[in-house]
Amino acid sequence: MAVGRMSLLLGWYAAVPDLRTLIHAVFIIDVGLLVFNILPIYPLDGGQILRALLWFVLGRARSLMVATILGFVGIVAFIGLAFWTRDIWLGAIAVFMLMNCWGGLRHAQALLHFAKLPRRAGFACPACKTAPPIGDLWKCGRCGQPFDMFQTQAVCPHCSPQLAATQFGSTRCMDCGAVRPVSEWATPVISASSTFEHQVRG
Repeated sequence: MAVGRMSLLLGWYAAVPDLRTLIHAVFIIDVGLLVFNILPIYPLDGGQILRALLWFVLGRARSLMVATILGFVGIVAFIGLAFWTRDIWLGAIAVFMLMNCWGGLRHAQALLHFAKLPRRAGFACPACKTAPPIGDLWKCGRCGQPFDMFQTQAVCPHCSPQLAATQFGSTRCMDCGAVRPVSEWATPVISASSTFEHQVRG
């Protein structure tokens, strides 16, 4: 719009007759992409925004689940529009969106299953304060075997005894994705005497 206004004021339209058509075409394409991209259909940006807004209310897994279900509804509409207009490009876009939406649904199901896992007491992510899950969910980068990072004090129990034990200095939180030193995950244990002393001093 700014380029079109400037071209009008500077008289470029008179000098280059096709310039108005070019700028108008670019403007229509830009607006079309904007409207298409903000549709609340996952995985478009509109669907990602919807998921982010629902995250505050429903949490990480359920917000993704709702966004993908609504995305399937929008994709069905896109497929119907592609058949009605006989537009192969709309059909290709619908198939691409369907594949991404299906992947998002599978990811949401995995997150829901992960959220139900028991959590290990005495440890918490320094970033999101969430306790890590219990189970052999970490994989050693040296031997490739799964193990429980916090049960073994960040040492892989499967590495060859002839070699030095593989100890990990940091780990990634499976809830928020933050990578922090393992030593920062331990939550301080407050004894009853310390609590009483704190209350007396307070």
